[in-house]
Amino acid sequence: MNACHRASANPPLTWCKSSYSSEEGGACVEVATCPHTVHVRDSKDANRPSLAVGSEAWAAFVGFAAERIG
Repeated sequence: MNACHRASANPPLTWCKSSYSSEEGGACVEVATCPHTVHVRDSKDANRPSLAVGSEAWAAFVGFAAERIG
């Protein structure tokens, strides 16, 4: 992930979009991490509520996805 920006929240979240995402829009997600939670949102509609998952569940998801892609 390489494109990150802060959004107002308490505490403030730094949202990151994958370097594979283009500036043309499309189906992109952004993530923001906290010590025990990962927030996920639609990059096209940043004003909608984000999905919050536990960091362990996120790590399991990323590992699963990496196995399928790699």
